Amino acid sequence: MCLNYPMDLQVGVKIVLRNKEGKILLLERNLDKYPEVGKQNRWDIVGGRIEVGVPLLENLKREIFEETKLELKEQPKLIAAQDILRGTDKHVVRLTYTANIEGEPQIDDEHKSFRWASPSEIDELGEFDLYFKEVFDKYLK
Repeated sequence: MCLNYPMDLQVGVKIVLRNKEGKILLLERNLDKYPEVGKQNRWDIVGGRIEVGVPLLENLKREIFEETKLELKEQPKLIAAQDILRGTDKHVVRLTYTANIEGEPQIDDEHKSFRWASPSEIDELGEFDLYFKEVFDKYLK
């Protein structure tokens, strides 16, 4: 399918971070800063858009540090690639990785809180970013 209108192409990187108990780090979005996401999409994982000209893994490490003050010390594994089409003007390619991490996060102002959750807790919690939930259901259960 070829589109006849200009679209902004963006690339995003996300990561499922697990602690030594195997729980996944979830970040609660700050709805004051991002009211457009709504309460139903308030929980997400670490990540964001890449800076053009910077390698993917460097972008991923930057996002982890900016959002949690944690440092990735192992090679992450790519688990999913998603197309996110937002309206007629934006196409986001989102690459999701997974890795283990040590320490407790110190969150930035983009987020309200964090929690470590097991897969069964994630199933019960709800209120997730739609694209994280898709990756979780397909690759992490």
